[in-house]
Amino acid sequence: MSRILIALLACSLLFTACTKKAQDTDAKVVNLAIWGNYLTPEMQAKFEKETGIKLNISNYSSSEELLAKVQAGSSGIDVAVPSDYMVDIMIKMNLLEELKAEQIANRAQVSPTFMGLQFDPTNKYSLPYAWGTTGIAVNRALYKGSMKSWKDLLTNPELAGKFALLDDVREVLGAALIMNGKSVNSTDPEELKAAKAIILAAKKNVKMFTSDTVDILKNKEVVAAQTYSSDAQQAVAANKDLEYIIPEEGCSMGLDNLVIIKGSKHTEAAHKLINFLLSPEVEQNKIQNIHAGPVLKVNQKLIPADLKKFHSLHDLAEKNKLWEDIWTEIKTN
Repeated sequence: MSRILIALLACSLLFTACTKKAQDTDAKVVNLAIWGNYLTPEMQAKFEKETGIKLNISNYSSSEELLAKVQAGSSGIDVAVPSDYMVDIMIKMNLLEELKAEQIANRAQVSPTFMGLQFDPTNKYSLPYAWGTTGIAVNRALYKGSMKSWKDLLTNPELAGKFALLDDVREVLGAALIMNGKSVNSTDPEELKAAKAIILAAKKNVKMFTSDTVDILKNKEVVAAQTYSSDAQQAVAANKDLEYIIPEEGCSMGLDNLVIIKGSKHTEAAHKLINFLLSPEVEQNKIQNIHAGPVLKVNQKLIPADLKKFHSLHDLAEKNKLWEDIWTEIKTN
C-alpha cells in the first residue's frame, strides 16, 4: 500500500473518530431556556440521571426577552418555553424546528383541551407544558383593604411604593385594558392611549417592575404584586398571609409551550427533554411544587371548565410596534 493511500486512510479514520466523538458529546447536553421557578432541581437531576444528558438551564422574564435572545443568534438555546402568542410569532419568523412526533411518546398523554389551538393548529412546532393566570397577590397581614380588582391595585394611593408590576408589556398594559373593559389584544390607538395613561399614573406608586415575584412576596418586600399564578402559589406555600386573587374584571390566561429552536445542535437530546417534561411524574411535581396548571389527560379534572373570565394573548403582527412604543414610553418616563 502506498504512503499516500495509507495517509489518506489514516486521515479518514481520524476524521470519522473525531466526528463520532463530536456527535457523542453533542448528544450529552441540552440547553433549556425557561421561566424562573418553572422546573424543580429535583426534576432536573432526575432527567440527567435517567438520560445521562447534562441539562443547562437559563431564565428569562418575558417572552419578548426570549425572542430577543433567539434573534441574536448566539443563545445556544435548544428547548424553550414561550407563551402561546409568542409561539405564533416565532413560527412566522421561522425560528422553530418541526417536532418529530415519533420521538415524543408522551404527546399522547396531553389533554385535547390544549391541542390544536390557533397559534399552532397541528402542533407541528409546539406542545403544551403548563398554563397559568395573571392576577394579584396581596399580603393580608400588611394590607386589610379591598383587593378584588385591577382598579384596587393600579389606582390605590394607599399602596404607593408598596406594590410591583410584571416586567412584561402584554401583561401590564393588558391589565389596564381589562380594567377598562377592553380586549387584551386591542390595537385601537384610543384604547391603548387610555390604558397607557392608567399605567403611567400607576408607575408613580410602583416600587418595581419584575417578573420574578416569588421572593419579593415571601420576604414582604411588597404588600401586593401583579403576578403569575404559579409564582403566587409558591409564595403562598411559604407565607400563609399571602392571598392570590383573580380580579373581578378578569385576567389573562397563558399557555406555555415546549419548542425546539431553529438550528439547535442537540435535537435528539431536545426531543428526549420534551418527552420527559410531558411525563406524569414531572407534571405531578409541577402541580405540587410549582403550582403550574396541568396539561395531561390524567389531570383533566384540574383544568377549569369555565374559561370565560380568562383572556388569551394573541400575536398582534405589525401592530406589536404600537405596544412596544408605549412600553418604551412607560419605562423611560
